[in-house]
Amino acid sequence: MIDPSFVFTLLFTGLLMLGLLTKFYLATRQIRHVARHRNQVPAAFASTISLPSHQKAADYTIAKTRLGMLEMAFAAALLMGWTLLGGIDTLNQALMRSGLADYGALVPQLALLAAFGLVSGLLDLPFTLYKTFRLEERFGFNQMTLKLWLADLVKSTIVGTVIGLPIVALILWLMGSAGTLWWLWTWVAWMGFNLLVLVLFPTVIAPLFNKFKPLDDEALKARVTALMQRCGFAAKGLFVMDGSRRSAHANAYFTGFGAAKRVVFYDTLLKQLNPAEVDAVLAHELGHFKHKHIIKRIGVMFAMSLVGFALLGWLSTQVWFYTGLGVRPNLTGSNDALALLLFLMVVPLFSFFISPLMALSSRRHEFEADAYAISQTDGGDLQSALLKLYQDNASTLTPDPVFVKFYYSHPPASERLGRMAPMTPSPESAAA
Repeated sequence: MIDPSFVFTLLFTGLLMLGLLTKFYLATRQIRHVARHRNQVPAAFASTISLPSHQKAADYTIAKTRLGMLEMAFAAALLMGWTLLGGIDTLNQALMRSGLADYGALVPQLALLAAFGLVSGLLDLPFTLYKTFRLEERFGFNQMTLKLWLADLVKSTIVGTVIGLPIVALILWLMGSAGTLWWLWTWVAWMGFNLLVLVLFPTVIAPLFNKFKPLDDEALKARVTALMQRCGFAAKGLFVMDGSRRSAHANAYFTGFGAAKRVVFYDTLLKQLNPAEVDAVLAHELGHFKHKHIIKRIGVMFAMSLVGFALLGWLSTQVWFYTGLGVRPNLTGSNDALALLLFLMVVPLFSFFISPLMALSSRRHEFEADAYAISQTDGGDLQSALLKLYQDNASTLTPDPVFVKFYYSHPPASERLGRMAPMTPSPESAAA
């Protein structure tokens, strides 16, 4: 008889290697494609993007991709170390012998997850530091000091612990106490938690890391307010965030949920765009709400997480799931934390291969939001705004098409601006 744990080990190893080879193949395609087009600006952008800017974007893209390849190799080795080479099993057995179980069944399980998170975070720090203080610094994007970086690290650790520990404890308690349908009740709790975070993020969490002040440009405020009224959108306020404290990258976004929605502009965005261009970027974001993209994405997340929890409910009862990943299940204590941890480590191996579908859906949403923006504002303003953002963020104009299909949640500039060419603003927006 075939040993199911051996079969699962082969499946896990095969997917890990296939995924890593696929990622390396895509990354090398991206590097070669961008490098091949580095010395010539695409004809469609020759009059608006300088060759030095184009070359900076190419170099930045190549540098990020090379660092990403190193991170992928390290992550694959780390995953193998945690699983088949015995990392998690050793950590779990040590905690089980530590006497923590004397303080309750949840304590050693929470300790396992906390210890794993701490070790993983420490191992990731060199990449984070290099990315911030070497790569981003090299291309002129980093504005963060080491002191601010350390403060962010401490704050994020505290916030993660305060918010994450109770929900993880609740999930583990439900796994052990809610019967055979624990996965359904856990899913309900998880979704409620996510919705709560959406409500709390703009007013409680985000201000811990950035300063938000009301938009004080009265002319821009009047323009933006008129646009939102024309689009039938209500927000709690218009705010400017001090994004320049950390990075030169620019952005604007909506945050919050329901009545707590607010519009946030990076200060870097307001410095780079004129009022008409800011209007067009905001109209694009309004397009996402008009087409209910946010609700659709939340719905997809709800559905996928339901399937995930149901799958976890079944896998947690299968001995081969643990042994196939190099872990000895506890004979006397609970295995809920082990099951949760192993599941979260294995799922990305499978989800990577459906990522092109998710990326395709996201790019379609971006096209729809662009079309809506052009129906409400001048299309030329949106085009010029996007060109500035592509240039200021050093986004390459010549990504590899296959790489785009796997990874790009936003269409590349050539496709995005190419679709705008035949569009014309509505009479209402032209009159406005």
